Amino acid sequence: MSAQTSDTRLIVCYAYDEVMSLDIVGPLQVFATANDELLSLGRARTYENMVVADDAAPVKTSCGIRLYADMALRDLDLAGVDTLLIPGGNGMPERRKDKALHQWVRDAEKQIARLGSVCSGALILAEAGVLDGRMATTHWSRCDEMARDFPKIKMMGDRLHSYDPTGFDGDPHVFTSAGVTAGIDLALAIVEADFGRNLALSVARRLVMFLKRPGGQAQFSSYLIPQKGATARLAGLLAWLPGHLEQDLSLDVLAGRAGMTPRTFSRVFARDMGMSPARYIERIRVEAARALLQDEAMTIAEVATLCGFRHPETLRRTFQRHLAVSPQEYVERFARKSLSPV
Repeated sequence: MSAQTSDTRLIVCYAYDEVMSLDIVGPLQVFATANDELLSLGRARTYENMVVADDAAPVKTSCGIRLYADMALRDLDLAGVDTLLIPGGNGMPERRKDKALHQWVRDAEKQIARLGSVCSGALILAEAGVLDGRMATTHWSRCDEMARDFPKIKMMGDRLHSYDPTGFDGDPHVFTSAGVTAGIDLALAIVEADFGRNLALSVARRLVMFLKRPGGQAQFSSYLIPQKGATARLAGLLAWLPGHLEQDLSLDVLAGRAGMTPRTFSRVFARDMGMSPARYIERIRVEAARALLQDEAMTIAEVATLCGFRHPETLRRTFQRHLAVSPQEYVERFARKSLSPV
C-alpha cells in the first residue's frame, strides 16, 4: 500500500470472524458521508476507508453476512494510517488470546495518530496493554468484566466514548466507545475534531440521527434503565412524565396521577424503579436539560424553566451534584460551535 497523501486520512478497521458488523460499517459510513458533505461544499474528499483482517479474504460477521478484507494486517503500512478502530463482537474472546494481534496493536499505538475501539473491542486494546492508566469504556454488559480483569484502566462505564481531541475529557490518541451505535458517535466526534462541529452535525442529519451525542453522555437514557419488578401500575405515569417536566411533580401530584395514596405510591415506586420518585424526577430533568443545552437553542434560564428547575441557580446546583460541572461549563465543553479545522 502506498503512503497516503497529506490531505488524505486513512481510516482502518480490523475485522475477524464473528465480528459485529455494525461496529465496522457504522463508523466507516460516517467517514464516507463526511466525504459526501465535503464534496457538497466544494472541498476534496479526505477520508479513505479500509478493512483489514488476518488475511485478505471474506470475514463472516456475527449476523451472517461476510465482509471482504482489503488487506492482511501484516501487509498494512502503519505509518500511513491516521485512525485504527478495533471492533467488538462474538469473536472477541478469541481475539483476546491472540498474542500476535496484541503485539500488532502495540506497534500500531506507537505509529498512528488515533487508535480506538468500538463496543467490546476495548477488551482487545486492554489485553494489548495500551489502555493502562487511561480512561476507557465498553459495552455496558462488559464493564464489570473489564474493570475486574484490567484494574490499571480508569473505567468509565457510564459514557459513550472516551475520545476528546483536547485531552480535557478523554484521550486524543487511544480511546474506546460503548456498545454498537456508540461507534457512530465516536466517528462523529472524530469528524468534528477534523472539520468542526457544523460538518459533524451535517453528517448526523444526513444519516438521520436524532442528534450528535457527546462522549460524556450516559450509555442509557434515564427512560431506558431496566426497571425492577412489575411496573404496570406506573407505566402510564412514566410515559406522561417526559412531556411535563415543567409542571409541579410533587409526591402528591404523582401519586394522584398513579391513582395511589402518597405512601403507597412511594413504596411501589421505590420497589419497581429502584429509587425514590424525587430521585427519578431529578434524573430525567437533568437529562432533558443536557439535551437542550447541547443544541444551543436556549439560554440557561430558559432551559431551567422548561425542565422544571424554575430558577437557573437550582439547575446549577443540580448539575454540580450530578455531573460535577456547571451548566455554563457543560455548554462550553459540549455545545461549542466548532473546533478549528486541521
